[in-house]
Amino acid sequence: MPFIDTHTHLYLPEFDADRDEMVKRAVDNGIVKMLMPNIDIDSVDSILSARDRYLDICYPMMGLHPTSVKDDYREQLDRLEQLYYEHEFIAVGEIGIDLYWDKTYLREQVNAFRRQIAYAVDNSLPIVVHSRESFREVFNVLDEFSGSNLKGVLHSFTGGTEELKKADELGLMLGIGGIVTFKNSGLDTVLKEADPSRIVLETDSPYLAPVPYRGKRNESSYIPLINRKIADIFGMSEERIADLIYNNSSDLFSLIND
Repeated sequence: MPFIDTHTHLYLPEFDADRDEMVKRAVDNGIVKMLMPNIDIDSVDSILSARDRYLDICYPMMGLHPTSVKDDYREQLDRLEQLYYEHEFIAVGEIGIDLYWDKTYLREQVNAFRRQIAYAVDNSLPIVVHSRESFREVFNVLDEFSGSNLKGVLHSFTGGTEELKKADELGLMLGIGGIVTFKNSGLDTVLKEADPSRIVLETDSPYLAPVPYRGKRNESSYIPLINRKIADIFGMSEERIADLIYNNSSDLFSLIND
C-alpha cells in the first residue's frame, strides 16, 4: 500500500542524527512521498536541502508559520514570495493563525494569513492551514475567499461537527494525524460524520506521534498506524482506505501517481 505523509517537518534538528535512516524506514513502510511545510525564512535552507537529498520523495512547501509572524512579517513574506520564482513548491504552507500561546500578534497573523491565501489563489496552489485555538478567526479569513480558486487542507484537524461542516463548505480537506489514535480525543467520533474523500494523512513529525508511540518522536513510518485507525472508523479495509486517501493527496497537491 503506498502512502503520502502530507505534513512532516523532517528537516528539523530533531532528525539530524538519523535522518537518512528515518527516511528509509518510511519508504520501507510504503510512504512514497513526504510533503514538507515551511516555517519561516530561517528554515528555507534546511527544507531545500532535504528536497535535494531525497529527490522524488520529499517535496517542499513555502509559507510563514503563524507562530513566526512578528513585526517583520511583511519583510519575511517579501523574501519568501521571491523564492517562488526560484524554486518549485507544491503548496503555500504552513500558514494560518495560532492563539494557543500568545495573542500579541493576532492582527499581524490575520494579515499574513490573508496575504498568503491570496497568493495561493492567484497561483492555483493549495494552502496548508494551521488553526490551533483559532477556528473562528481562521474561518473568518477563509470566508473572504469563498467562491474563489481556494483549495487546501486544515492541518492537524481537531474540530467538531460544526468545523467539519464549515471545512466542507469551503472545499477544504482534513489533515488527520496521530491525534485520531488518542483514546480520549473524540476525533474518531467526529470523523464518522466526514466523507473519507475529504481526508489526507499526515504525521506533523516530529510532533504528535500516534499510539503506541505517543509522547515519543514522531516520524513518517507511522502513517500506516493512522491509516489503520481511519479504516476502523469507516469500516473499510486498510487497503481500500489507503488507496482512496492516496488519491485524495495526489489530487490536492498535483502529485503524479506512481
